[in-house]
Formats: sequence, C-alpha cells, structure tokens
Amino acid sequence: MEFLKKLFLYCTGYTYSNLSRLFLRLFTGVLFLQLCTRQIMHFTELAPTFEGVLGFSPEGSLTLLLVIELLSAACIILGLLTRLAVIAPLLIMVMAERVVATSQGIVGNQLFNFEPGYPLMFIGIFIYMLLAGPGKISLDYIISAHIIDSKDDNEVLDNA
Repeated sequence: MEFLKKLFLYCTGYTYSNLSRLFLRLFTGVLFLQLCTRQIMHFTELAPTFEGVLGFSPEGSLTLLLVIELLSAACIILGLLTRLAVIAPLLIMVMAERVVATSQGIVGNQLFNFEPGYPLMFIGIFIYMLLAGPGKISLDYIISAHIIDSKDDNEVLDNA
C-alpha cells in the first residue's frame, strides 16, 4: 500500500522537472549544434543552393544563418537568455519544414537535408522551451537569483 502511495505521488508532480528541462536543453542544443556543424562542413556545397536574404549574397546569408544557429545552440545549452535564444531556431525550423513540405520526399543537396516531420520535432521542442523556460539549472536562474538578492531593500520611495 505504501508503494502505491509513493507511486501516485511521483506520477502526480513530485518529479525532477528542472533536471528534465536541463536534459531537454542539452539534448536539443547538442543536436542543433551537430546540425550546424554539418552545415559548416558542407558550406561550399550548400552556399550555391541557398537563397540570399536581406540583400546579402548566398554565402553571406548562409554565414549569418550559421552564426545565429551556433549562438542559439550555445545559449540553449548554457541556459542563457533561453526564451530569446529559442526564437531564431524556431523560425529556422519553420522555414525548414516549409522547404521539406513543398518538396517531394527527402530534400537533398539543400540547406535542410531532412525527412518530412524532422523539423516538426524541433518546432515542438522549441515551443515547449519558449513556454516552460530553462528551469533552475541554468544561467538564467543564477543571474536572476543574483539580481533579486542584490536589490537594495532599503530604498526610499519618492513622494510624488
């Protein structure tokens, strides 16, 4: 009977949610970093097939995209400005899903070499991170705790 009580308590909320968020951040960040590394290794093959964005050349646009991906992956892994860092990869994966959905089958020799549905997995994870935040095992939490602790509690309110 005691075992069932503990099992129900565990299943209803006594879980390791911060540890779970850390694992999801690390897992997704490393996967996204691996994706970016693969794109860097095949830069010369990808650049001619990539469309220029914002008036940049294809090479400049691809370089900008890769820098954004690297910074976003690093911020996600560290838990630094996580909710902000998730927005760019979310938009990139929406663009990748559009490319995959408009082509038939597996997209080859393009920037997004995915099977259909693969970008949707990233989109779901990034939306979860955007809503749930990084958790307590992150630089965001450490910095916010430091800011809260360093507030001067003896501030005098101005009489206006």
